Amino acid sequence: MDIKNLNVVPSFTTKDSSEIRELLSYRNSSIRNQSLAEARVPVGGQTIPHYHIKAEEIYFITEGEGVMTVEGQTQNVVAGDAVSIPPGQIHQITNSGSVALRLLCCCSPPYEDDDTILIES
Repeated sequence: MDIKNLNVVPSFTTKDSSEIRELLSYRNSSIRNQSLAEARVPVGGQTIPHYHIKAEEIYFITEGEGVMTVEGQTQNVVAGDAVSIPPGQIHQITNSGSVALRLLCCCSPPYEDDDTILIES
């Protein structure tokens, strides 16, 4: 059994500029086919628009509010919302609230920087 605590897992910055705490993946557990991480977007911040070649993602908003864009469709998101992001779909999340936007990111296959393609403006 692998148990990781969010307050102990070190953070790092992903290719899309998110501050991530990877809770479970093949890098630190027996999990092989997916990864679970918490992302934090500061007030006024946003991720760089990007897509993943292989990975499908689920974003689950746990705190704050934001604006989610997937393939040109934009919608407000709040704590309790889950967002599906299939492979190949360009996406970005912006913190539109007054506190850090926190969300869980589940990726299958597990998150990798080299699977992330940035869309530069």
